[in-house]
Amino acid sequence: MISAAVVCTTQFYDLDPMQVVWHGNYPRLLEQARTALMEKIGYSFAEMAESGYLWPIVDMRIKYVRPIVLRQEIEITATLKEYLHALKIDYRITDRASGDVLTKAQTMQAAVSAATRELCLESPAVLIERVEALL
Repeated sequence: MISAAVVCTTQFYDLDPMQVVWHGNYPRLLEQARTALMEKIGYSFAEMAESGYLWPIVDMRIKYVRPIVLRQEIEITATLKEYLHALKIDYRITDRASGDVLTKAQTMQAAVSAATRELCLESPAVLIERVEALL
């Protein structure tokens, strides 16, 4: 499948009082990798809107394996797992130095017609064509 990765270093503002990345900041980290993945596919958020579809997240799962701490360099990888009926993306956050897995996650996004706000039971042809061109 198609993957994209981003690298970042955690900052002071990411931390909670326990000096680890606050659990509420993880979706922001995932978003960075998801954005890179969708740009690689050629279906960025702007292109989604232009094609007439909204893609809300309808499910998100996060497994915190090990804490992420201040100034830790991490790599967030997003991998497309399903695209015909919804966008299912798996994520891995790893420590750049050791390669240890710190977090596992998954999101599911469903296509919604921007005009009618109705849920689509299949992904639009524009997405399917762009994904299959990369496979």
